[in-house]
Amino acid sequence: MNLHSHSIPSLQGVLTVPGDKSISHRAAILGGLAKGVTEVDNFLCSEDCLNTLRAMEQLGAEVDVLEERQGYGPVRFRITGVAMSPKAPERPIDCGNSGTGMRLLAGMLAACPFDSEMFGDASLSSRPMGRIMQPLEQMGARIEARGTKPGCAPLSIHGGRVHPISYTLPMASAQVKSAILLAGMFADGATTVRQPAATRDHTERLFRHFGIPCTVDGLTVGTCGPALPSAHDLTVPADISSAAFWMVAAASRPGSRLTLRQVGLNNTRNAVISALQRMGARMDIVTTSPEDAGEPYGDITVYGSDSLHGTSLLPEEIPNLIDEIPILAVAGALGRGDFIVRNARELRVKETDRIATTAANLRLMGVDVEEVDDGMVVHGGTPLKGTELSSYGDHRIAMSFLVAGLSAQGETVVTNAECINTSYPGFERDLAQFL
Repeated sequence: MNLHSHSIPSLQGVLTVPGDKSISHRAAILGGLAKGVTEVDNFLCSEDCLNTLRAMEQLGAEVDVLEERQGYGPVRFRITGVAMSPKAPERPIDCGNSGTGMRLLAGMLAACPFDSEMFGDASLSSRPMGRIMQPLEQMGARIEARGTKPGCAPLSIHGGRVHPISYTLPMASAQVKSAILLAGMFADGATTVRQPAATRDHTERLFRHFGIPCTVDGLTVGTCGPALPSAHDLTVPADISSAAFWMVAAASRPGSRLTLRQVGLNNTRNAVISALQRMGARMDIVTTSPEDAGEPYGDITVYGSDSLHGTSLLPEEIPNLIDEIPILAVAGALGRGDFIVRNARELRVKETDRIATTAANLRLMGVDVEEVDDGMVVHGGTPLKGTELSSYGDHRIAMSFLVAGLSAQGETVVTNAECINTSYPGFERDLAQFL
């Protein structure tokens, strides 16, 4: 599927983007492990999150769909959990394109008294899994990475009794932290994880939401097992990573006024707001979530201008806006001066090498970009020209450059754009309302 975009005068109106991807994965897993029935609302019915939900069904959780988005899947459902007693899956678990799903499920499966296998598509099968295998093996699990690339999926997990550990992360990774904590729920005693920098804290928040012991002391996070989560209804906020595309689109088109509803405002995820504000974007933010929501959310109104300018992303920001860097690079190209990204080597091992793919597409649109090992320098201020670009099978690359096309001269075509459904079902419809 190819998608097209072209220059528009401005963006006006109100938009609600789909539910948060990270929270949806965790809601499916913890609701599926809990004792009792949890109702989940505004679940992200993307391919990634649906694969995680199907995995929990394979492990014995029961899902009763209450509302669906036509053509995609459930957005509201009740899930009856297995009370920390998953059953052995009858077939290998398909994680599709989702590194989050595979890494989090591996933490849980490592502690289960049966063998299991997980696999994914070609992209997922090229991403590193050794970073979770090492700590889980320290806890007593046995995991084999059987991919053609060392340390990559498919994974064969020989589950069993695990013991608590105290582990220092070699890199700032919410996925590795979460895998260890999920295994720690099954262990007898206290498991702690020390982080080199703060990472997104959705797991910690949802542990508390489901009544699972969770301690946070600076950069050290812990849990104490064995734990039994209690069912607790949850509304998933709109995904700030998906909202970021429209934030940049509106901020870069003078005269725009776009309100994004019920966007997640978790302070370990909202660095994209700070970065855009440093770049000159004007926004009003109003928190609307109740105190017991589990995750904060609110409405963001973005006002367009012609005053965007470059900035340097701060090293401490990188872990919390790693997914937004491609669209921020587009914002940098549309502004004046230099947009500088360093300390972001993790981008090399996402769905694609996002440093290389972002730089390549920006150059095709006429932008001067310097690529370095751990980032890039985007020299802004040159008018963008529309052209045909590849998504490289990466949902965030596809959406970033369709947004770039809204400010480019001529037509922009992004090929193989069906990958967008990985995180944003309905993006094509939302784009069409502005064209």
